[in-house]
Amino acid sequence: MNMKFAVAPFVLIFLLLSSSSLFMLSKASPCDGKCNARCSKAGRQDRCFKYCNICCEKCNYCVPSGTYGNKDECPCYRDMKNSKGQPKCP
Repeated sequence: MNMKFAVAPFVLIFLLLSSSSLFMLSKASPCDGKCNARCSKAGRQDRCFKYCNICCEKCNYCVPSGTYGNKDECPCYRDMKNSKGQPKCP
């Protein structure tokens, strides 16, 4: 009988930790699909996707349509600059 009470807390902790990690893995950003489309033809897709996601989240999930241009659709996205004063968002 004492063995059941000793194992129960470990089982409970395991279940809580495993369910929370599954929740975090399944959490997708609303920007993922938009940035996948935006960066589909980029030469450096990893870099494009990284900066697109940063810009998208800061600009209330706004990403211009298409793979290039159309930045007037999202003024926040268009106006964001890097430390060198160049456009930050792809």
